[in-house]
Amino acid sequence: MPNQKAPIEQTFIALSDPTRRAVVQALSEGAATVSQLADPFDMALPSFTQHLGVLESAGLIVSRREGRSRVCSLNPSALKDAEDWMASYRKQWESRLDRFELHLENVEKGKSND
Repeated sequence: MPNQKAPIEQTFIALSDPTRRAVVQALSEGAATVSQLADPFDMALPSFTQHLGVLESAGLIVSRREGRSRVCSLNPSALKDAEDWMASYRKQWESRLDRFELHLENVEKGKSND
């Protein structure tokens, strides 16, 4: 399925927008209704709910009906997957930087022996 994106890719696409990151931040403090989440933003509710749809499609949030309200909650496991992905690259780059630092130290030692 060429149009399907990998879950990690969907996560980073969802988090690339400042409005969606602000929603994730707000939900890190606890569940909230769509109205509560939309309140700080100067945009029409249909536009805001599109942002929620992107977050929900990426698995970052889940929503449920409570009476006439829709309540959203954070899905921490989706964030954990992104954190794990970044951690693997952090280890790789730290290792490369350590080797580079060692190389620079060896170059400096070679200059001082001249």
